[in-house]
Amino acid sequence: MPVFHGPPVFLALLSVAVIVSAVTTAYLASGRARLRILDHPNERSLHDTPVPRTGGLAILAGLVAALASVTVLELGGLHPLTYPFPEASAANVLWGLRWPLAALLLVAVVSFIDDQRGLGAGPRFAVHFFAAVLALAGGLALAGLDLGNWSWALPGFVGGLFSVLFLTWMTNLYNFMDGMDGFAGGMGVIGFGFLGLFGWMGGESGYALLCWSTALACLGFLIFNFPPARIFMGDCGASTLGFWAGVLILWADVRGVVPLWAGVLVFSPFIVDATVTLLRRLLAGEAIWQAHRSHYYQRLVQLGWGHRKTVLAEYVVMLVAGLSGLIFLRFANPLWVLPGLLLWGGIYLTLGVVVGRLERRQT
Repeated sequence: MPVFHGPPVFLALLSVAVIVSAVTTAYLASGRARLRILDHPNERSLHDTPVPRTGGLAILAGLVAALASVTVLELGGLHPLTYPFPEASAANVLWGLRWPLAALLLVAVVSFIDDQRGLGAGPRFAVHFFAAVLALAGGLALAGLDLGNWSWALPGFVGGLFSVLFLTWMTNLYNFMDGMDGFAGGMGVIGFGFLGLFGWMGGESGYALLCWSTALACLGFLIFNFPPARIFMGDCGASTLGFWAGVLILWADVRGVVPLWAGVLVFSPFIVDATVTLLRRLLAGEAIWQAHRSHYYQRLVQLGWGHRKTVLAEYVVMLVAGLSGLIFLRFANPLWVLPGLLLWGGIYLTLGVVVGRLERRQT
């Protein structure tokens, strides 16, 4: 029989993530660290001086430390929580995600190499695509799309292809959006925090522990990344978090815990900005692989909002998106899911129009 422990043990386990992440980030941001990979300003950058970009290693260290602690305890028969958490352990979830975790490790290693020496867009994309295909061995291929009262079954090939493209795009768009102090780290705290809450509501305690460990690892990094940032997460952090978010969103949908739309809504501030910006650049005939500063958050900074004001405004959007997902899942009639998502489409369209008008007033 497993032995259950209460919230104090649970909180102590999760605190491992934020403590290890914060301590490691502080060391990597200091001049004492042997590993010094600097992010030099370019056409895409919003900073003026070189900044260390090894914070992703600290996030991964915090996450691994927390999950290792939880797994060791659970394998020893100790579980951190009683009701309302069932015996869906983090160790079991991690074992079920062994193939996606192998793919995640591949993304992390290649991204770290890219931070060091630069690999180019082609090789990076090829690795991301291969990692997404590898992750499907963990059973992440979607069987259908569920939008409340509306649902559609997907043929096996279509569901698999959709999942691969979704993982590949999540990996890259998170990296695209990592261009402002505190932005990607804040999305990690809020986004994975809400995914964990959704998993807890759906009775998946192990899944919730994975998500909350990730959120707190991001929080430890964010302490030193909030404007003005002393360190960036780099591709190793951003690409890995994007891939991990995609994996957790797909896993929850496939397991019937949280529908895909809820995870997408939580991360929609990143997904919408990156996707709309990519489409705008494609329609304008621009080279989408080249560095640029045309994302909406970059445009707000250039309008004079600055990093702090812009990132706080983005936090508000993230929180409202997450809360609306919570409301749709917990309280709303399934009939209102699709209209609610369409409403969010209108909100993002309005925000985009507002940014455009602000730019025209300044010229």
